[in-house]
Amino acid sequence: MAKTAARAKLKKDAPKKAPVHKAVAKPATKPAPKPAPTAAAKREKAASPKERQRFTLYGSATSGPTYTAALGLALMRHPYSYIHVNLREGAHKQPDFLVKNRYGQVPVLRDGQMMAVQSAAILLHLAESLDKFHSKQPVEKQRVREWLFWQWDKLAVPVFRLRAKARGQRQFGDELRILYDTEARAALAVLEHELARNEWIVGKKPTVADIGIYGVLRYAPEANIDLGHYPSVLSWKKRFEELPGFATPEQLLPLESRLI
Repeated sequence: MAKTAARAKLKKDAPKKAPVHKAVAKPATKPAPKPAPTAAAKREKAASPKERQRFTLYGSATSGPTYTAALGLALMRHPYSYIHVNLREGAHKQPDFLVKNRYGQVPVLRDGQMMAVQSAAILLHLAESLDKFHSKQPVEKQRVREWLFWQWDKLAVPVFRLRAKARGQRQFGDELRILYDTEARAALAVLEHELARNEWIVGKKPTVADIGIYGVLRYAPEANIDLGHYPSVLSWKKRFEELPGFATPEQLLPLESRLI
């Protein structure tokens, strides 16, 4: 009994061993993922040399229709070369240019061996050939064409005439100025009515009808036309400018040729 009590006492008084902590392996830290390439970068990388060189746009930095065509290419995220046409020196009336455009106007879009002219027709060609900014529904396709033709008939003429007068490129009196101003306001009233009910000009997504109309309204301030009276048009304009690929005339139209 004495021995047993002694052993129990020794065991009780013995220093306690510190607990052994097993090392826990930390999970290896993974490198931060690289940012995913943008859709534009993927298309740029995937485009063959032939596809990259497919389009060449001939135009002028001061030309609203040239901006419309360039904006279509930018929003459709397709590379293109740009050839500056010096309108002041009459380059658009020279025989080598008239071979490209019988009307002696800019823009001209070279697509392979084909020359497309007139900005509205260029937009329709891009939409169909690149399968972007268009609708496959027959009724909506027809409405897109109607809006593009209406735009040049009712909106572009007064806006661009008033802009040309403000820039000193055209001379006409107050009577004609008032006429153009009245026509511009009438066209904007039509747009205001349409955009008060719909987010985009045709259907539920932007089409080349939106591109064509924006390409004109971009120059409204230069024509001394106040868009502040048309809140739905201003809201649409803001939505449009938030589209991926959107760029201003200054960003798209250099004062010299740019080849890729």
